[in-house]
Amino acid sequence: MANTQGPQGNHDPAGSTQMFRAFVDEEPQGRQAAATGGGGPRIGLIVGIVVAVAVVAAVAWLALK
Repeated sequence: MANTQGPQGNHDPAGSTQMFRAFVDEEPQGRQAAATGGGGPRIGLIVGIVVAVAVVAAVAWLALK
């Protein structure tokens, strides 16, 4: 990341404050969206993992039989 401060070390905190406020303002919206619509992909991931474990268990069972 480039050093945006001048050679004298002048630093304008307004940019950092604006970025922080933007983060704080966006953060609750992200949580709300994750709480309402984030269940679909998570359920699909869990189902996929369960299916993968079942397939590996079935292959192992057939190999040892």
